[in-house]
Amino acid sequence: MRSRITAGAFAAVLLLAGCSSGGREETDSAPKQSSGYTIAFVTHEKPGDTFWDKVRAGAEQAATDTGVDLKYSNDPDAGKQATLIQQAVDAKVQGIATTLVTPDALAGSVKAATGAGIPVVGLNAGIDQYKALGALMYFGSDETLAGESIGERLAAAGVKHPICVIHQEGSVSLEARCAGVKSKVAGTENLQVNGADDAAVTTALQAKLAQDKSIDYIVTLGAPVALDAIQAMTQAASSAKLATFDLNKETAQAVKDGKIQFAVDQQPYAQGYMAVTSLYLYLKNGNDLGGGGPVLTGPSFVDAANIDKILPFTEKNTR
Repeated sequence: MRSRITAGAFAAVLLLAGCSSGGREETDSAPKQSSGYTIAFVTHEKPGDTFWDKVRAGAEQAATDTGVDLKYSNDPDAGKQATLIQQAVDAKVQGIATTLVTPDALAGSVKAATGAGIPVVGLNAGIDQYKALGALMYFGSDETLAGESIGERLAAAGVKHPICVIHQEGSVSLEARCAGVKSKVAGTENLQVNGADDAAVTTALQAKLAQDKSIDYIVTLGAPVALDAIQAMTQAASSAKLATFDLNKETAQAVKDGKIQFAVDQQPYAQGYMAVTSLYLYLKNGNDLGGGGPVLTGPSFVDAANIDKILPFTEKNTR
């Protein structure tokens, strides 16, 4: 259903991503029949990013399917996310699934979990750091490869001066994406914005585009930022083109309409589902998925060639 980024690198997939929704209090996902296992699911979700609706929906469906009592919590502040992990340790849960977007800040709490004999799996962020932190498995995209693949596509199109928009300071995943782009297009410039404030993102991008007319491509790293970029491009009368990581209904439609040239999908629903399922299987049977390496849920291109098939799926994977 989608073109593969690197020949033979990734299997074709049916589940699709979507991006963006807000922070939440810790909640429970009540299983139909209890397995006796309680799993904490901790993310760096920030308000306004519905990407996490997909991740959470996958985790909750897995909890229902396996009879796990799921405790979901989130905070975009690295220190507070570490506290949530520590609270899960103190509550003596049987397993923890967590994003590792700021590995240094989370190292202490993750090691507290493993030291207490609680298995930890990583997802979404931290593919290069999860083993060092003591996590057993990892589910997500290879962000460096994804960035390199975008860079190859831009280079083939003759792009000289793209900007790569980083919307969360200190995120190892976002930095890896931009570094991958720059490795293939030397003229790539990073732009740091406040992804928690759409108006500020639009203003920053508009100012940058108005100030530097040599910018010929914008690469955003999340669907909400892509929508902000479309506004900024219009306001700055920029002729630059746009690509983005991740999908939601609006960005998929923008691909269909030609406002976004292509998107890169990482299947957040699958990340949530597999993180919970893997812990259940580990606790029940001692299973270890991935053979000692990360389990990749992406990346793959979504563009004009396949958007008609993909567009109907962008409203799914949320429940």
